[in-house]
Amino acid sequence: MKLEFFEPAEAASVLKCSEAWLRDGAAKGEFPHSVWGKGKIVFTSVHLKEIALLREVRSTSTSPASVRMIGTRAQARQKYS
Repeated sequence: MKLEFFEPAEAASVLKCSEAWLRDGAAKGEFPHSVWGKGKIVFTSVHLKEIALLREVRSTSTSPASVRMIGTRAQARQKYS
């Protein structure tokens, strides 16, 4: 696999997000990244793939949502409906 390196602006373009969002995530330790020289943030192609997978939203099971009932009135109404 060929490893490519991206500056934050380039990485943001690839991921279709803002550069600030990427920089903030890296600074907070939420996103994998490398630091070169005097704190220059660099992302690799592997990092970008990991970031995309971290933010992936998977569908949940197809079971119906549970009904939230608060108090005895709601429970009583549920019995008679």
